[in-house]
Amino acid sequence: MTNYQESEINESLAKELYSPLQGKRLFFDYGMTVIAFALAILALIPLLSVVWEILTRGLSGLKAEMFFKEVIENGFANAIVGTLVMVAIASLISIPCGVMTGIFLSEFGQGSQVASGVRFITTILTGVPSIVVGVFAYGVIVLVQKQFSAIAGGFALAVIMLPIVVLTTEEALKLIPVPQRLASAALGGNRLQTTFRVVVAAALPGITTGVLLGVSRAAGETAPLIFTALFSQYWSESLSSPTASLSVLIFNLYNDPSPEKTALVWTASIILLGIVLFISLLSRIFIRRKK
Repeated sequence: MTNYQESEINESLAKELYSPLQGKRLFFDYGMTVIAFALAILALIPLLSVVWEILTRGLSGLKAEMFFKEVIENGFANAIVGTLVMVAIASLISIPCGVMTGIFLSEFGQGSQVASGVRFITTILTGVPSIVVGVFAYGVIVLVQKQFSAIAGGFALAVIMLPIVVLTTEEALKLIPVPQRLASAALGGNRLQTTFRVVVAAALPGITTGVLLGVSRAAGETAPLIFTALFSQYWSESLSSPTASLSVLIFNLYNDPSPEKTALVWTASIILLGIVLFISLLSRIFIRRKK
């Protein structure tokens, strides 16, 4: 084929690509765009209504002293601390285990039956109801210790976080190009050095995003903590005693007839929503840095 024929073909393709759409196709294109925007707005209505309801009912009762008082004193300081403590315990358990498991699945166990089994079990864990996880943690920790505790609550949250961290770590590592691994090997790096100094370092923003998503979900869980950490209106004496949390506070006090407790529920909802929103924004920041 001559250069002249190729130029004619390219010119005809360009005309076809840049030519205006026919009437029916143009109508279909605009119609689907309108439908997509309408459905997006429809999906946002429930979310915005929930946020609006929480803000309108909770902001009026929000006071600075609530951040320093116990639940018994119409505050939620112990619930905030309890939530952060149990999420921290869950992170200490799930993040190292989840990241290392994700590294194994992506870098060392490719094609092996062990990796396939681990991936299958992890995928199943993502769909297990949180209340089932709470019952499991109750049988493993609470019945053995014979008391509700922050440790049991952190363990239950760790089980919920673990599959999220594992799968997001694996996917983040898979996005690293193979030539980058080969370049490290060509420079004399062994497999372990290539994995941790090159691949994991390059995938760190994606791994961090997965970790933050797991933390965000754990912070808002209620059912597992009812079976494990229970609740306390006072400051917890230790990690081995019942511990308050924001989600369980909302669950326990929602039907309380006292106006002060009702106002406390809506105000605590704002704080919990703010914590989850803050963690989600952090994950978005890491995603943008990755891009």
